[in-house]
Amino acid sequence: MSFWRVILAIVFPPLSVIGKGCGSVLIVFILWICGWIPGVIAALIILNNPER
Repeated sequence: MSFWRVILAIVFPPLSVIGKGCGSVLIVFILWICGWIPGVIAALIILNNPER
């Protein structure tokens, strides 16, 4: 997880997980629409997942 991805996850979470697949982007986008904090948390969790 790079520094710029973390900054992007804080500013605009759906864009930071664009390389992880369409499902991840959709989940983060829906959470981001519901509230900024859930979207940021989901993006950071997805970015920090070493299996993907």
